[in-house]
Amino acid sequence: MMPPDGRKADKPYSFGVSEFTTWPNTFDADLALYSSAGVDCIEVTEFKLDHARLAEQLQSIKEFGLGVSSVQATVHSLYPDGLAGEPAAPQDRIRHIRRSIENIAPHVPAGTPFVAVTGAAPGGDVRQVYETAVPAFRELTGVCEAHGMRLAFEPLNPMLMNSDTAIWSLGDALDLVRTVGRTSFGLCVDLWNIWQSPSLGDVIREASDKMFLVQVSDYHRPRSHNDRTSLGDGEIPLASIISQIRKAAYDGPYVLEIFSGESLPNSLWRADFRDVLLRNMEAFASAWKRSDAP
Repeated sequence: MMPPDGRKADKPYSFGVSEFTTWPNTFDADLALYSSAGVDCIEVTEFKLDHARLAEQLQSIKEFGLGVSSVQATVHSLYPDGLAGEPAAPQDRIRHIRRSIENIAPHVPAGTPFVAVTGAAPGGDVRQVYETAVPAFRELTGVCEAHGMRLAFEPLNPMLMNSDTAIWSLGDALDLVRTVGRTSFGLCVDLWNIWQSPSLGDVIREASDKMFLVQVSDYHRPRSHNDRTSLGDGEIPLASIISQIRKAAYDGPYVLEIFSGESLPNSLWRADFRDVLLRNMEAFASAWKRSDAP
């Protein structure tokens, strides 16, 4: 039986791709592409699903030999963010997230994490966001648990503090996870977002039992909020961070999530996606070999 993350028997890790990486593609095109490239699992983005065919589409993931690493709901933040500006009220957004979990959970493997962020702090009021987030994430974790799922909180890069998040460092995110205090509430560790976090190695070690998902891409000086680059083409010390994550006994998927923009020069969203995937898979394999064994 194929494991939930699609890991092949001869591989020491599962490598996945987020559908954000291939944003212009359809869901069906993503399945065919990822499968043919040898990807192990997919991060499902709800906005690509046809809700009239939702069950059929999600069931077809297994037919393509893919596992499911995680799910990104169309609304995945408590306050408005760059991906979903409406509705504005947190309670309305929580209802959207709840509905996404209820609709998708029956068709993905048990324990699949749904990724969530805070959204931007209204008027810069980070305290308000935190006071909203603790009960909201407890509520949504309860919804996940009722459907056999998990909730993974993702801190975002500090450049997104005024548009998409109120929490950026991995340490602050771990504090939130501990305050919420639910077994099924953990972390989505996106290297592009957290690689500059203070005391990163120490926090990764402390978060060893709370890392539900690791996302990878590389960082160069951004030309927009959505300007990441391929592994090995930027500044992130990938092998070193993978080493720290392995020593923390993380054994889940590593998911390529590259945001770009079709208007950017050399946009990865205008490149040959198969070439992009193969190049990043090779770069990750190289970084894995250079990372220290646990």
